[in-house]
Amino acid sequence: MKINKNLIKELTEYLNEFNLTEIEYTEKDIKVRVSKSSGSNLASIKEIKSEIKKENIKIDKVSGTEVPSPIIGTAYLAPEPGGKKFVEVGKKINKGDTIMIVEAMKTMNHVPSPIAGTVKKICVEDGQPVEYGHTIAIIE
Repeated sequence: MKINKNLIKELTEYLNEFNLTEIEYTEKDIKVRVSKSSGSNLASIKEIKSEIKKENIKIDKVSGTEVPSPIIGTAYLAPEPGGKKFVEVGKKINKGDTIMIVEAMKTMNHVPSPIAGTVKKICVEDGQPVEYGHTIAIIE
């Protein structure tokens, strides 16, 4: 079998022209695949990582008691759409007060506060899906 160098050269030019990482050509019994080496991709990844490190990444760490979701479902901050929210950030609550509702299989499950304190952060949006153990609020 004779290798068609012109075909490989043409495919390589297409890689560069269209900024592709791989191209494949098939005709009857002939199949040719041309790809760029992973070394250039590795260099790009290193550049991206260094750019991320340069960015000022700020992580909000709020102290207090994390309230986990007791079940998998959808979190609702109010008893009905457009209704008054159960809690707001900065609001003082008592132990046992409803923080929010997690709906699962058409059943509305009220999530009670495990402690008395002040709501420091609500960690979910209204209507957001939550997993079991997902932090839904922080109380201090």
